[in-house]
Amino acid sequence: MTSVPIAPFQSTQSFDLPLWVRIASVGASTLLLALCIYASGRWMLGFAPATPWVRDVALTIHLITVIPAIPLGAYVIMSRKGGRRHKLLGKIWLSMMFVTATATIFIRNVNDGQFSWIHLFTLLTFVAIPQAIFSARQGNIEAHKKHLRNFFVGALVVAGLTAFAPGRTMWQWAVGQPASQLPK
Repeated sequence: MTSVPIAPFQSTQSFDLPLWVRIASVGASTLLLALCIYASGRWMLGFAPATPWVRDVALTIHLITVIPAIPLGAYVIMSRKGGRRHKLLGKIWLSMMFVTATATIFIRNVNDGQFSWIHLFTLLTFVAIPQAIFSARQGNIEAHKKHLRNFFVGALVVAGLTAFAPGRTMWQWAVGQPASQLPK
C-alpha cells in the first residue's frame, strides 16, 4: 500500500461540528460582522453621533483586530481541522484576539474610567488562549476544540453583540443620530 502525499494546507480530518452548530455559528458571526460594518460605515460617513473617545489608540487597535477576527475565527472553527492551514490561521486568530484583549485594558470610557463588567471578556481571553495552546500541545484535541469553541462564542459572539448595548460606542454608531440632526 502506497501513501498519497498530502498537499500543503490540506487536512485529512473532516468537519467536526454538526450542521446545525455550523449554521448557527456562521449565522451569528455573519450578523455580528454585518452590524460592525453597518455601524462603522455610519460613523465614517458622518451619520453617527460624535464619539471623541474613538480617537483613542486602544479603541482603534481593538476595532482593527477584532472586526477581522470575526470571519477569520468563524472560518477556522468551521473548516477542516489539523492541517497546516488550520494551524496557521488559528495562530493568526489567537494573536489577533490577544492584541484585541490587551487593547481593551486601556478602553475605559463606559464606567467613568474604571473597569466595567465587559472587561470580564478580557480576562476570559487571557485564560482561554493559554488553555487552547496547552491542550493542543499536549495532544488533547477534544479539550482544545472545546476551549476554542467556547472562547469563540464567549469572547467574540457574546462580547461582540454586547458591544451593541445601549450607550456603548457601536450602539451609538449603529442607531444614534448625529448632533446636526437632533431637534433644537
